[in-house]
Amino acid sequence: MELQVTRWKRYGHDRLYANLPDGTAVGWADITTGDITVLRAECRDDVIAVLTKHLQNLTEPVPPDGAPEVLDRPTLPPLTQADDLAVNPPGQALRDLLAESGPGLMERVVSRLLRRSSEWDSWRKGLAGERRVGAELNRLGRHGWRVLHSVPLADKVDIDHLLIGPGGVFSINTKHHHRRAVWVGDDSVKVDHGKPAPYARKSRAEAKRVARVLERYCDFSVPVEPVLVFVGVTELKVVATQLDVRVYQERQVSALASLSGVLAADQVEQVYGIARHRQAWSLA
Repeated sequence: MELQVTRWKRYGHDRLYANLPDGTAVGWADITTGDITVLRAECRDDVIAVLTKHLQNLTEPVPPDGAPEVLDRPTLPPLTQADDLAVNPPGQALRDLLAESGPGLMERVVSRLLRRSSEWDSWRKGLAGERRVGAELNRLGRHGWRVLHSVPLADKVDIDHLLIGPGGVFSINTKHHHRRAVWVGDDSVKVDHGKPAPYARKSRAEAKRVARVLERYCDFSVPVEPVLVFVGVTELKVVATQLDVRVYQERQVSALASLSGVLAADQVEQVYGIARHRQAWSLA
């Protein structure tokens, strides 16, 4: 197996990464200690061989006491088309829900004639909102960002969008409130001065779940920030003390494109490779 080795220095670390020809990291070596971490079990022998050879060619001291220690992390099976979340369009989970449980033609006609609101209307509105935000996020690809939509968690809920790039990872929750005024507090949100909804608190909890999953497979810290994006609102007010959840209208998410300095390019690809694998989220 042909592996390319690159050196990476950041945050006080000095490492050699072994990468596949497409840039996917499959292992790394700590130059100071000589320890090798294998990220993909199927590449284990090749990773150890190529990194050991490069370590021996460096002038920095490497522990002389035999072969370097290998630190194994959980690995995911090879990615299949069925497990690849990168194919999900925005709103995939809601589309599936409507297809499985939504109303038939006659029910839709009767609801329209009687002007009845239903849970199905809420699902359709949510789907429209996720499509609009998804379209904005997909444009960030030209700036080195990766986007996933409808990432399923273990308890039959999903993350609307996951944005991964130089500025870190963002867990994005989309809320569609057409022609409504929205107020965002520290833990809750009010729409048209109505009852508080725990959007902010749930967004923080979701971001923590994402971080736990990604750091289980990564050999580095993966900062995950929660984001609330409101679609179609006439007014959006955010209290000054709300600092740990980013809040935007759909057209404002492009501001994330300029963020950098959190993940190196190879780390972005490594995190994206894990996040797009459905099985990574099976116990989330």
